[in-house]
Amino acid sequence: MVGRDVNLLVLDTGVYSNTGGQASKATPLAAAAKFAMSGKEVPRKDLGMMAMAYGHVYVAQVAFGAKDSQTVRAFLEAESYPGPSLIIAYSHCIAHGFDLANGLDHQEMAVDSGQWPLFRYDPRKTAVGENPLKLDSKAPSIEFDSFALSETRFRMLMQINPERARKLLNDAQASVRSRFSLYDQMAKISYDGGVKSSLG
Repeated sequence: MVGRDVNLLVLDTGVYSNTGGQASKATPLAAAAKFAMSGKEVPRKDLGMMAMAYGHVYVAQVAFGAKDSQTVRAFLEAESYPGPSLIIAYSHCIAHGFDLANGLDHQEMAVDSGQWPLFRYDPRKTAVGENPLKLDSKAPSIEFDSFALSETRFRMLMQINPERARKLLNDAQASVRSRFSLYDQMAKISYDGGVKSSLG
């Protein structure tokens, strides 16, 4: 893909939606889905992190319901980037188990819980001595289960096996915090290898 100006958009529902909601590698930890009815035990794969590792790919993770201006900015930057670009968009789905009329509210909760961090990675910034990663969402402001238990895909296990559900939700909370902390640290690394102070 080096030298190719290709724009990709991934509508991420966290399941294989076209096969009736089967679990996938993108299914969040603690969520129930077909072939993971007792709750997924491992964190979702981080497609954004995988793409950023190449170094020459523009990457953004967006959720229109949480921050529409960031979504628009990501599309404009991806379109202008002279190389491969990838936008990963949070996409609510009937398999999540809630009234989809409230989809944008659930997107906002996903971001507020840290489940779906918003970011933009623009390799062009390295040429001017800037960190290519910009974290566009704040630190989690609500607990993960405040978001999770509003959706059937997480709540159903609580009704069947509360002990297991609570363990997986606790694991998911720890995973969310760890991932956000990693993104936060990466976004604070200066181009010369140092770390920006909290004073800027």
